[in-house]
Amino acid sequence: MTSQTLAQKLLAAAAGKQTVRVGEILNCRVDLAMFHDSSGPRRLKPMLEELGTGLWDRSKVVLVMDHYVPESDDESRRIVRIARDWAQEQALPHVYDSIGICHVVVPEHGHIRPGMFCVGGDSHSPTGGAFGAYMFGVGSTEMLGVVASGEIWIKVPQTLLMQWRGRLRDGVTAKDMALCMIGRFGMSGGRYQAVQFAGDAVRALSMQERMTLSNMSAELGSQAGLIAPDDITLDYLRAAGVAQSELPDTAHWQTDADAQVERHDFDADTLAPQVAAPHSPANAAPVTDYPDTPVQAAYIGACTGAKLEDLRAADRVLRGRPVASGVKLMVAPASLRDQAQAEREGIMARLVQSGAEVLPTSCGACSGYGRSIPEGASVISTTARNFKGRMGSDTARVYLASPYTVAASALTGRIADPRGLLT
Repeated sequence: MTSQTLAQKLLAAAAGKQTVRVGEILNCRVDLAMFHDSSGPRRLKPMLEELGTGLWDRSKVVLVMDHYVPESDDESRRIVRIARDWAQEQALPHVYDSIGICHVVVPEHGHIRPGMFCVGGDSHSPTGGAFGAYMFGVGSTEMLGVVASGEIWIKVPQTLLMQWRGRLRDGVTAKDMALCMIGRFGMSGGRYQAVQFAGDAVRALSMQERMTLSNMSAELGSQAGLIAPDDITLDYLRAAGVAQSELPDTAHWQTDADAQVERHDFDADTLAPQVAAPHSPANAAPVTDYPDTPVQAAYIGACTGAKLEDLRAADRVLRGRPVASGVKLMVAPASLRDQAQAEREGIMARLVQSGAEVLPTSCGACSGYGRSIPEGASVISTTARNFKGRMGSDTARVYLASPYTVAASALTGRIADPRGLLT
């Protein structure tokens, strides 16, 4: 049998084939379609009505309200009302309303498992690749075809294997790995192919850290960001409530040793915390390249940077110590579940003690919603993108970094290396 990459195996299974070749056009059966209040019902409902068709399988549709919540004006209320009314009309069984960001909430509830083929109505849908599933983002027209037919065509991509040897040092995270790769290859470096992250450093990552890595494969310009599943994957899914009988054998969902890939090597042992300067994630460099760079705001939020482990990282730096004078610290946890656990651990109370303003659990400033980013400010953020105006302010200058580095910068009032501040 022809050797196959993980991407090829996932697509072959979705197309009902034994093997596939790079460049082949496939018609794939969709296991899961996810969309949110912004990308979903307000666009899909009128198009479905025009077609005169319904949903192919309600059990495989997941709707999350996370972009326009909490509703702050008439337009957001209209958008969310359309989503809620449509969910009720369609009797959707999987609706998550105002409990967190889709890329965190959907895995939390065990919807994404190894071997699945999934699509999402959001550019950061490659987050699902952290579970050994093929997941990528599509626009409303493509999503219309999916929800009406349960199928989508795809061209089998080449696999770009990002091999990380060694192990990350304390205070260095998957966010730093992602920024390093984006800085090296640029935002088109993934060439809309399948990126797979591998090596000892990747295998040592927790699931939430793997999710961050796959999430930011979108900024690398790839279609999918895959990580081969293992016991860490299965343990997470068990904790998410997935029955043992529904857990696949992970042995098959691996890239064959002699499969053809384009390989790139990285050393985790020597990786320093990274910071991406305005206005692109590709402007990444070691934190030491930003001496005496002042910041007036620090944002810990988004699916990329406000999960439980991200909140724990920020707390390790701050530990209740007050942020620097003149710095506005904002914390928007990625899900209510993670926020509740952070509260139980005393993390949220200590962040508030440090001066943090706790914002609603939603996409918030990452999608430019909420008006929380000060005009004209230099902002350091855990979000995935720092395009001009992206976070709601056309005059703000946004730097991207890990939760460790964002917290260290809030503490000192300037972009700071967190490694000497860990408690």
